[in-house]
Amino acid sequence: MNDLLRIPCVLMRGGTSRGPFFLASDLPRDPAQRDAALLSIMGSGHPLQIDGIGGGNPVTSKVAIIGPSKVKGADIDYLFAQVRTDRQFVDYSPNCGNMLAAVGPFAIEAGLVAAKEHDTLVRIHNVNTGKLIEAKVPTRGSEVIYLGDASIDGVPGLAAPIALTFVDSAGAKTGKLLPTGKPVDVIDGVDVTAIDCAMPMVLMRAADLGVTGYEDPQALTANRTLIDRMTRIRLEAGRLMGMGDVSDMVIPKPVLISPARKDGTMSVRYFMPNECHPTLATTGAVGIATAAVTPGTVASEEAGQPSVPTLIRIEHPAGRLDVQLELRNGAIAAGLVRTARRLFEGFAFAKPAAAIEHAA
Repeated sequence: MNDLLRIPCVLMRGGTSRGPFFLASDLPRDPAQRDAALLSIMGSGHPLQIDGIGGGNPVTSKVAIIGPSKVKGADIDYLFAQVRTDRQFVDYSPNCGNMLAAVGPFAIEAGLVAAKEHDTLVRIHNVNTGKLIEAKVPTRGSEVIYLGDASIDGVPGLAAPIALTFVDSAGAKTGKLLPTGKPVDVIDGVDVTAIDCAMPMVLMRAADLGVTGYEDPQALTANRTLIDRMTRIRLEAGRLMGMGDVSDMVIPKPVLISPARKDGTMSVRYFMPNECHPTLATTGAVGIATAAVTPGTVASEEAGQPSVPTLIRIEHPAGRLDVQLELRNGAIAAGLVRTARRLFEGFAFAKPAAAIEHAA
């Protein structure tokens, strides 16, 4: 195996996502070489990622890179990478809040943060957005506790609850909550809310695009007329949001909003951007909940124009995700509960960059 790169790796589930976690110090320092290693490790460019450890789906083709923080007030830096399955490309433009659930446990077990006797607060600086997230990780003595009685929709079984608080996530990418300056814009004849909070998104009423918004993810992904129209809207929204040409980026994410069918605030279908998420991204939930309390937005109208503090209950294909909104120092703080699990630890093997380029 002298011709392969041997890199320490921990495979973890975070929320409803899964992927390898690396210490930044274990990966190549050169960004191009680092990306080449990640592409090889994940098997990017093949729909099944058959020559790597990726799962052939955007929710299982994610990478977390962790190291000591260089930012005041934070314990660790978290760089998220979305590794494309359809082609060899590593996208650092978004954040991932589901993977975020596993960042605190990983950092503690890697020795970057000292565990407390009863729960450990890990302050995480997301390098992608420059924002701070607090993770309350269950610990006893020096050990992370993974087993518990918490459940999240989209993940089987029970686990220990990890409380995440997104502190002032507005303007994560563009610097503005409403980058276009308006709560509603009209693109391709559709009312949209372009919002940037934890994740840049384009919110639309499902009915305005000819669907109910209650279809299962597979049916929506297979609806090429819908996907093509949302793509046109997404590209124009990206331009209006000041992000330029977003055709090679996974943001902004399209979101379809419908009236709640159970006891939730609203129902949503979240896209990544051309496949419907089987559940809901944590960052997406934070942004959607914030949009619900922002006057004049598509989400606010659907939610009945609630005000902070409030609990926003978002229905998604696998159940519901609750977001508690509060004010902290004049800014909105969004709290929610996720779970995580350590799945495997060992080494990942990557081809040298030259071999990857030759294969491509």
